Amino acid sequence: MFNKISTRIILGYVLILFCLGAFLGIISERVQSLQRETDFISDHDIQVHDLTHSIEKNVLDMETGQRGYIITGETNYLEPYDTALSKWPLEYNQLYQLVSDNPVQQKNLQDIQQNIMQWINNEGSLLISLKKNNQEEELLRSFNSDSGKNKMDFLRNQFATFLEIEKTLTDERVATLAENNKNLMITIYSLWILVAIVSIAAALMISRNIVNPIKLVIEAINEIAAGGNLTRRIEVRRQDETSRLADSTNELLAVMDRKNWTKDQIARMSTIIQSASNLSSLGQIFLDNIAGLLNILFGILYVTKEKQLEKVASYAGSFEDNSGLGKDSFLWGEGLVGQSAKEKRMLILNQIPNDYMVIHSGLGHAIPNEIIVAPVEFEGKVLAVIELGSLVSCTPQQLDLLKQLLLTLGVTMHSVINKMEIQELYNESSALNEELQVQSEELQVQSEELLMQAAEMQALNEKLEGQINEAETTALELEKYTIQLQTSSGYKSQFLANMSHELRTPLNSMLILSQMLSENRNNTLLPEEQNYAAVIHSSGSDLLNLINDILDLSKVEAGQIELDIGTLNLTELPEIMHCTFFKMAENKSINLKIELGENTPNTLYTDELRLHQILRNLLSNAIKFTERGEVSLKIYQVEAINTPEFSIASKVIAFTVRDTGIGISPEQQGFIFEAFKQADGATARKYGGTGLGLSISVQLARLLGGYIHVESELGTGSVFTLYLPVTDPDSGIRPPLFLLDEAASTQEYRNDYNGKLLWENQSQSPESDLLQSNSELFDGKRILVVDDDIRNVYALANALEKFNMQIMTAKNGYECLDILQSDTPVDLVLMDIMMPEMDGYQTMTNIRQTLEMTELPIIALTAKAMKEDRDKCLSAGASDYLSKPLDITQVILSMKVLLTKDKV
Repeated sequence: MFNKISTRIILGYVLILFCLGAFLGIISERVQSLQRETDFISDHDIQVHDLTHSIEKNVLDMETGQRGYIITGETNYLEPYDTALSKWPLEYNQLYQLVSDNPVQQKNLQDIQQNIMQWINNEGSLLISLKKNNQEEELLRSFNSDSGKNKMDFLRNQFATFLEIEKTLTDERVATLAENNKNLMITIYSLWILVAIVSIAAALMISRNIVNPIKLVIEAINEIAAGGNLTRRIEVRRQDETSRLADSTNELLAVMDRKNWTKDQIARMSTIIQSASNLSSLGQIFLDNIAGLLNILFGILYVTKEKQLEKVASYAGSFEDNSGLGKDSFLWGEGLVGQSAKEKRMLILNQIPNDYMVIHSGLGHAIPNEIIVAPVEFEGKVLAVIELGSLVSCTPQQLDLLKQLLLTLGVTMHSVINKMEIQELYNESSALNEELQVQSEELQVQSEELLMQAAEMQALNEKLEGQINEAETTALELEKYTIQLQTSSGYKSQFLANMSHELRTPLNSMLILSQMLSENRNNTLLPEEQNYAAVIHSSGSDLLNLINDILDLSKVEAGQIELDIGTLNLTELPEIMHCTFFKMAENKSINLKIELGENTPNTLYTDELRLHQILRNLLSNAIKFTERGEVSLKIYQVEAINTPEFSIASKVIAFTVRDTGIGISPEQQGFIFEAFKQADGATARKYGGTGLGLSISVQLARLLGGYIHVESELGTGSVFTLYLPVTDPDSGIRPPLFLLDEAASTQEYRNDYNGKLLWENQSQSPESDLLQSNSELFDGKRILVVDDDIRNVYALANALEKFNMQIMTAKNGYECLDILQSDTPVDLVLMDIMMPEMDGYQTMTNIRQTLEMTELPIIALTAKAMKEDRDKCLSAGASDYLSKPLDITQVILSMKVLLTKDKV
């Protein structure tokens, strides 16, 4: 018994195992002890810390929810309070159980619980109840006492002390664990040395008894290797482990023999399938030959074509239903065939259902026992998928053979595909060669024609060179002309600005004084004299409107209009238009109707100022040209409009102004949008106007991305519709707020039925009533008027003195600075811009910077009404900006705002 190698080895290993067992027993006990200590730290200590922090967080949530509810009165702030109130007792009980081994910590935890309950009863629920019962005085008294805050501070200190004790305990356990770990390492090294000594001694004793028999086996293996005869087997007569070694060697030889057989079959299959000229014949040859090797009873080959797998060959199968074997095609990922191609892996199915597939023969039929679906790949690309069925399961050797054969099939299939593509290209090349032959003959004929055309081209080139020289000369002349046009445009702009200034300056005093006379506040004028003043004011305002229209038209034609795109509230627009035109329509006994459609969005991204200007012009024209009936404005949304102006817009806002006025004939509708043109001369004489309004409106509509459409019938009325696209803003920036410029007239005019001119001024508006009701605001206010034009000073002084203001004047900036530097108090400054010696810009800059009067209200008054002039005034230090000619109501409104702001 002891002569066996296994016995001797077992005895040696038993000794080693005994030592290892003792070693492992000691180590296991120590490791388990360390693990228990580690688990206690990781589970117990960390859970204690987590629960402590959670309870503290719940207390803070209750405090935060309580304070939020008391401050805001909103019940949603009580949600965190109620959640924490119900949650913290549960976590407290868990924590109390965890520290059951530490009476000191349990005592600390009981103190924390007692303080939390005191806070809830005395501060939390009590204050919430006071807030719910609206007992604000008791609530304020409780807050001022800071008892709740002191209690919360004390609780935080208790939590900090509790956590500090737990941290100390954790540190002590970690230190003990480290010491035990050190002792374990010493034990491991000692036992390891002992086991090594015993193992080496046992190995030396056993090796002598094993080496000699193994030498005999090695000699036999070397002999087999030298002869290459894999059919030879090793025979060992001894009944020990060397016999098993011989058996293992014999098994290795058998495996090598099977591999050689596999290689032979792969080589044979490679030779056979090389004869295939297309994918169908290749698949059929492969299936016919693999059937015998793997005991396959049916098979199908699907080839990849784009995102689809199409059947090209099959082996055996049933034709009873005239459908052949399997489906004709699969999509990528469809069924097991498509899924195998998608996942690039072999699928093996066992326990096939009875209705899955039937294998037929002359004697009967049977159900397959195994189905194999495998992809055919080449360089990671799936070229085909093969499906095979058999009555018996394939052995591992057969599956390995199948995988090797599929790799060979993939290489051959790739070669066949390339061969077919080359053949197709060759056929196309042959066809192209024939076409090229025909084209070559045609080119020969064309080359002869080209030679004839070359001579003609030569003559044409000489002619073109002359034309090019003429074109270059013309281009130089056009460049000079462009420079002249730019210079002329600059002169025009400067002329318009100067003209505006020179006309507005005398208009300023004329409009102010005529307005004061027409108001007749002192009742010193006769009705006829008051009407004379109204006629003067009306004529001046007509001249101002003409100036504004000419400036607007010039800026539009020159491309100098700067749009201020922002978000417009459409829900406020009907009220604004109604307030603006209600009085005008009422005086003509016309019904004014303004409607906002139900499906209209609340906002529109556009230039609010320019949209108001267009709508005011359309409504003003509608009322002016309507003697009886109704004028309406409807704002609504329309869906996609396919027009040259819009291309294809998804959503469009329409502003339709409809009237029952005189109407426009079809032949006159073509030029009403042209500048200085109206329907006819009689219309211009009867209703007045310059013919600029519609021209400016249609230009502004185009700048806003829309257009104006007109429908009209002479004698029936007109319909003007402004279409604007609905667009999303590029950013969330809101447009800046600013005062309306001179184009937004604050006064309106109309003719009554007898032709008598009436003036509707702001004294009849709600704003004027507000001024009169707050006139005591201006009593005794010291106003400094700075202007070099005595007419403007006179007009402003007379107008402002009617509000009991004290007026001081200065002719230029130097006098203004002298007055401000003196002891004379000034409540507000009206500053003209264009003055000799020191203009308004320099004066305002000195007031703000040199005199450091940053809070003094300054209203800039200027006849230059461009947007850049306004920006320049505000940059120099103006509090507000008004363009001449001045509207007294607008001046008083601006003063009221600034003086009220200063008072606040």
